[in-house]
Amino acid sequence: MDGGFPEVACDESGSDGENLVGGNTAVFAHASVALPADVAEECVREIRRRIRSPAEEYKANHLLREKHRAVLEWLLAEGGPIHGRAHVHLTEKAYFVVDRVVGLLLEDAAQARTLYRRGPRTFGAAEWREFLEGANRLLRVRPDGDPAAAGAPFFRTVDALSRAYPDTEAAGVLRRLAAARPRANAYRLRVQRTPPLFPVLNPLFPAIRLTAAHWSAGGRTVTLVHDQQNSLTPGRIARIVQSARRDGIGLGGLRLVDSRDDGRVQIADFLAGIARKIASDTLDGDGDPVLTARLRPYVGAESVWGDTVNWASIGPPLENPGRAAGINSAV
Repeated sequence: MDGGFPEVACDESGSDGENLVGGNTAVFAHASVALPADVAEECVREIRRRIRSPAEEYKANHLLREKHRAVLEWLLAEGGPIHGRAHVHLTEKAYFVVDRVVGLLLEDAAQARTLYRRGPRTFGAAEWREFLEGANRLLRVRPDGDPAAAGAPFFRTVDALSRAYPDTEAAGVLRRLAAARPRANAYRLRVQRTPPLFPVLNPLFPAIRLTAAHWSAGGRTVTLVHDQQNSLTPGRIARIVQSARRDGIGLGGLRLVDSRDDGRVQIADFLAGIARKIASDTLDGDGDPVLTARLRPYVGAESVWGDTVNWASIGPPLENPGRAAGINSAV
């Protein structure tokens, strides 16, 4: 307990900062567990006893090895040690980028959904990736090269695709994006003059807010105990807590700990890594039905996911289908 409030332990997996398209993973996962410290420590000991690895620090990849499949299924199982006491917020990174760039330029959620679902099939994988990379660079606070020219590759791609596929629904959205270039220029100027406290492309900050909202539902107040993150500076933590309280979220505080010293955060670390891998496999069409079913009860309906086909197997009905709505104002 911190300040008299119940504590919820958190960790993430798949963080590449603002590099969402060129990073190492397609999914960002933020996991949280509401376990008493002694229960979490016993769970960690039981995992170590079952796996019997000499490693000093266990990570999710220990549980994800095929030879430890039984341990993984035990951890996620109904009636298992974390069932009903854990939560996962998932972010499909490519969709997050599309939603953010359309939100900046058009402020139209329906257009983001249309572009994300039509774009890959209309343009093909290579050209779609070029579009995503350009959008990612446009939105990054500190892009490579000249910040003032960060939007040029994006709009070259938008113009080229609009001309190449003129009569498609996806190209119609691109033409609207091209017409909004003055808004993109204004954004780059603002970012260059005064870098924002919270980069628009970092999924960690809205995930923390949504985690707090999940655990404080029903009028409760909780304190989040998070694994150490360089991006969680004192100024950002203060603003996250302040804005959450302003918006009626019962966040009593947020403090950082070393996961090696807190069994609860270790369990959150396991769950985040496991969820990221299972969700990534599902996104690639290579999901394991058993593991996907085991993960599903933990996945939050506020997750940010654009591909509704594979989402049907991994999560509950989304509160805002395929939409990252509301998270630009998360802080």
